[in-house]
Amino acid sequence: MNAPMYFMVIGTDKPDSLALRTATRRRHRDWLRGDHAHVTVVASGASLAGDTTTMNGSLLIVAAASHEDVAAFSRADPYFEAGLFASVDIRRWDWTFGNPDGPTPSVNPI
Repeated sequence: MNAPMYFMVIGTDKPDSLALRTATRRRHRDWLRGDHAHVTVVASGASLAGDTTTMNGSLLIVAAASHEDVAAFSRADPYFEAGLFASVDIRRWDWTFGNPDGPTPSVNPI
């Protein structure tokens, strides 16, 4: 079996949307813990504004076979469905340090 590809899903909240985030947060977290056919959630958390504890976005690290699987997964997120995000960026991620499968070869090693 091939090693999975990892992706970052970076959601940036719309301005002044903390009330919507708070109202939707439980459904979002329950959904993340659910079973997903083509995507495995590896890590997740909220981004915070400056030195505050005010949430202003989300970062997910997921494992999947394709970008398309991650895009479909992201569109099913209750935060996305509620219209919380101003933008969602999906990027391949080279999980090097701390990867339980060991380091992966990098296209552009540092």
